[in-house]
Amino acid sequence: MRKMPEFKAMFSNLIHYPPYSVQLEEKYPVPPFIDRSWRGRAQRRLEALQMLDVSQPSLQIPRMEYEDPEVSGRNRWKYFERPFLPFHKPIPLNIVYAMSKPEPYQAEPRDKPAYLISRTVGTQTDYRDGEAQTDPYSPAYVVPSGSVPELLTLATLTWGRGLPATQAEVEVIERAREKRAWEATLPPLNDAAHIAKRRRMMDEMERKEWAFREMEIEELQEVRLELLKTLLKNREENHSELNVSRLDTQWFKLMREKEEKVKRIQHEHIKAIRRIIAKGKNVEGKLERRNVIKDYTEYDSQPYAPLSRIGYFPDNHADRYIVKNPFLNTYEGLVELEASFPDSVTQPRTEAPKPKSTTTKDGFIKRSARFDMELAQVYQILQDKKNQIKEPPKPLRFLEKISKSFDRPSTPVLELPSLVDEDRELAVITLQRLIRGRAIQNMMFEGKEKRLELIRELRTTHALQEDGQLLKKAEKKVTLALQRQRDLHEHKMSLMEKHLARVEGRALVNMFDFLSKELIRLQEERRIHAFAMLAERQRRIREAEESGRRQVEERRRREEDEIFKQVVKVHQSTVDSYLEDVILNSMETTADDQAREEIQRVALEINDIAYEMESRRTRLQSEEIVAELVYSFLIPEVQRMAIKEKAVTEKAYSCCT
Repeated sequence: MRKMPEFKAMFSNLIHYPPYSVQLEEKYPVPPFIDRSWRGRAQRRLEALQMLDVSQPSLQIPRMEYEDPEVSGRNRWKYFERPFLPFHKPIPLNIVYAMSKPEPYQAEPRDKPAYLISRTVGTQTDYRDGEAQTDPYSPAYVVPSGSVPELLTLATLTWGRGLPATQAEVEVIERAREKRAWEATLPPLNDAAHIAKRRRMMDEMERKEWAFREMEIEELQEVRLELLKTLLKNREENHSELNVSRLDTQWFKLMREKEEKVKRIQHEHIKAIRRIIAKGKNVEGKLERRNVIKDYTEYDSQPYAPLSRIGYFPDNHADRYIVKNPFLNTYEGLVELEASFPDSVTQPRTEAPKPKSTTTKDGFIKRSARFDMELAQVYQILQDKKNQIKEPPKPLRFLEKISKSFDRPSTPVLELPSLVDEDRELAVITLQRLIRGRAIQNMMFEGKEKRLELIRELRTTHALQEDGQLLKKAEKKVTLALQRQRDLHEHKMSLMEKHLARVEGRALVNMFDFLSKELIRLQEERRIHAFAMLAERQRRIREAEESGRRQVEERRRREEDEIFKQVVKVHQSTVDSYLEDVILNSMETTADDQAREEIQRVALEINDIAYEMESRRTRLQSEEIVAELVYSFLIPEVQRMAIKEKAVTEKAYSCCT
């Protein structure tokens, strides 16, 4: 389909006068002088040889050899296609692109030069080797007997779980080194004189570990509090941003509704004005028939230029009237179009017109010339009549207007009073007016005061006067507006207080929950520490008793002569130990009773709060508490038991040696 512009209505937007017409145009990529069955010289030559092969078997047909497509080499890009992604921005309709011209047929050379032949060197992958990287490789190792390398203490650290090492891991490694150095400085167990010193050093070390653990717990609590503050701050910021965005959205929505309402009101106003104008043109209400001749003679009527409010929009499909011609939209097309024009178009030649003769060959005037002369005479007569100046009217010769005369009456004479009498009379009149006005004003005031309640009742109930009605309406509007504003303010304040109370309650609940759990954990920790101290003390007492018995038996075997002395010593040591046991047991019992009473008293106070917090606790919080208990008590207890077993083993080994 091809659009052919119409010269007379090229810039028209009307339905009756389209700017162009549509015609069919045939287009073939093959030139018309080439046969449609032509397939190339090489193909026709091959077909001719195949036809000859049937009649002459001895004729050898050359074998067709195809080039290597090199799908995996340099021609790899020819066998792939990128996905089609639609444009996000639409192309404007007033853009006309130049049409691509088919290039003339060019035969490719059979033999290409050596420097034009390309070869495939290799292809590059789209992926990096770093994306396939796994955990770092850890080779196998063999530890020689009798050596404990320090590096094996870090075997528990793996990639992503302690490696690469941070400041926390470095501090743990340094503390482990200090502990190993401290263990090396401990006195041996086979020396009875340094047992008290060893016990004292171990107690000091245990106190230091507990102090370090408490410091770690405090740091962890501070970190958690900072994190909680940050989360609360971020939540408040997010809430504020969300509220601002909601307010902006609501404001834009209301403004849009306001603009639409204003447009609607203006449209209705224009329609009402048009109706009033139409009614004013036909006040009597007579029906008029349509004057078709008048509509088609005036070019601003509905058939030629219909109004858009009736339902016709001439600019809806403006792109249909755009003439897309490659000869007018591109520079090459303009040059080609100019070259195709004849010389008469680019170099016009004008000749002076020859005067037309008004007479025939016989010398008579032509009919057209005579008609033109008559028309010129009539036009001149009309112009003379039009430009003729009117003469002023002439006066009458025989008729004259006679005006009648009237006698004028005599002017009355007024005697002028004296100035003193006039001033006195004016003063008296003014005083009388003031007295009368004051008396009437007093009467009206007294009547108003007597009937003030009735006036107020009439004003409030009936409001007979228009000014009073308007005043009452204005007061009512102001009162309603103030009441509405107060209700809105109270509603906003109640919502704000509700949200603040909710946030404060949530923060207090979380804080009390955390503090109660920490209190329970500290109590359990102290209790376990007390049990550990009691067990350690009992172990030391048993070790002392066992060593005393062993010494008594050895002295009995070696020194039978000093039986009495040893018996006395044994009795004395027994009495001392007995008294010590009694005192210690009494102290322990007293302390245990006091501790139990204190714990029961505190437990009764915290019991209700603990059960309430236990009912609100989630599964994730329970798992966190269990993990904290395991990390705080179970693992250190296992390490302590391992140290004790190691000490017992060393002691047994020293005794055996």
